[in-house]
Amino acid sequence: MKSEDSNSAKRFVVRGRVQGVGYRFYVEKHAQRMGLRGYAKNLGDGTVEVVAYGTSSAIQELEGLLRIGPRLALVSGVEAEAAPLGDYSHFRVRV
Repeated sequence: MKSEDSNSAKRFVVRGRVQGVGYRFYVEKHAQRMGLRGYAKNLGDGTVEVVAYGTSSAIQELEGLLRIGPRLALVSGVEAEAAPLGDYSHFRVRV
């Protein structure tokens, strides 16, 4: 296994017009397709928090998609930081 495909975890905070535009469900669809585990959740300040666990290459691919978002979204920034490995069995939207 290549080192870039080792398991890791990242937490993202996505800023912009990302609530009320299907952003979390966009993330869920792509994360599940890539075999990632974790969640996407709206935060009270208008941002979306995404925590993803899986291969480094899949997380990197997801980060690129976070910067794009669904058609109605307007992403102005994505902050990323390492996250502790969690015990998630799948990827889901949190309310």
